[in-house]
Amino acid sequence: MTAESTPALVHSAEADGPDTAGPSAGRGPRARNTKAYLRYAAGKIVGAAVSLFAVLVTSFFLFRLIPSDPVKHMTGGRPVSSEQLENLRREFGLDQPMWQQFLDYIGDALSGDFGMSYQFHAPVMDKITAALPATLLLTGTAFLLFTALGLFLGTRTAWRHGSRSDRFNSALALTLYSVPSFWLGLLLIIVFSVGIGPIPGLFPTGGLESGGETGFAYVIDVAHHMILPVITLVAVGYAQTLLVMRSSLLDEMGSDYLTTARAKGLRDDVVRRRHAVPNAMLPTFTLMFVNLGHVVAGQILVETVFSWPGLGGLFYEALAGPDLPLVQALFFLFAAAVILANTLADVLYPLLDPRVGR
Repeated sequence: MTAESTPALVHSAEADGPDTAGPSAGRGPRARNTKAYLRYAAGKIVGAAVSLFAVLVTSFFLFRLIPSDPVKHMTGGRPVSSEQLENLRREFGLDQPMWQQFLDYIGDALSGDFGMSYQFHAPVMDKITAALPATLLLTGTAFLLFTALGLFLGTRTAWRHGSRSDRFNSALALTLYSVPSFWLGLLLIIVFSVGIGPIPGLFPTGGLESGGETGFAYVIDVAHHMILPVITLVAVGYAQTLLVMRSSLLDEMGSDYLTTARAKGLRDDVVRRRHAVPNAMLPTFTLMFVNLGHVVAGQILVETVFSWPGLGGLFYEALAGPDLPLVQALFFLFAAAVILANTLADVLYPLLDPRVGR
């Protein structure tokens, strides 16, 4: 085994053996590998489509178990006659039998129409479109930061396992990974927004902007509001990435190919960067795509704690109704983002590890 080849990244052509005689001689192994990959990818895509439809069905029935009358919630507690309540039910199709409501919901959803919001009296997709940029800004920024930080620290701690820095970083990551994100967010608000003891309130308690700012001042204002929620998301997210990366790299460090690489005289940082880390990245690669799916879903509790005007906060408001069309659409969107991200990871995984999908 050479230092340039590793167990996870070795090309699969050698395992296929020599080609048999025939018209496809000379390209048989590659053709077979391509067909196997296409079958594997097609199976994953079909599985994702089935999962999406199952989520669509589940989203209809799940939130109808909530013990609340959405029509009465729409009246805001004002006294209304039974005739007015019946007119509202007829307007939103709630007077139809459950099976008819279900068929209408599936048909409209498959065409991209999730109906009108009970609470906001606006198309559901308009509300989602308006809130999506705020969620992508917050969770997207946090995703990039905690992924980079988790990969860097996970690699360093594993390569120096047993050291003081390894023990400190591992203990801190385990602690942060166990802390509920909403509790950490509340703690940061108390300490750094409200102020406690000698620490003054430095950051806003919530929201996306203060209002009235334009141009570069607006960018600074939004960044100022993002600091605490981003810190909350990064603190929890980086801990998970660090722990997975550290565990994966520790599993690789005793492998024979690393011993061979060192025996050839390669420097320790080259062995780590070129050989150990690429193989240890495989489990972390899946985790990264799972977290990428959560970028769209956001962190419902974190957005609620910081009054962030994104999809997470919108979902919390919709649940209070319940605003059935909005809740159903957001639930489907959150689940779809995770399913699609996982499917993309599954489809790309064989490109990093040819043994997968064969």
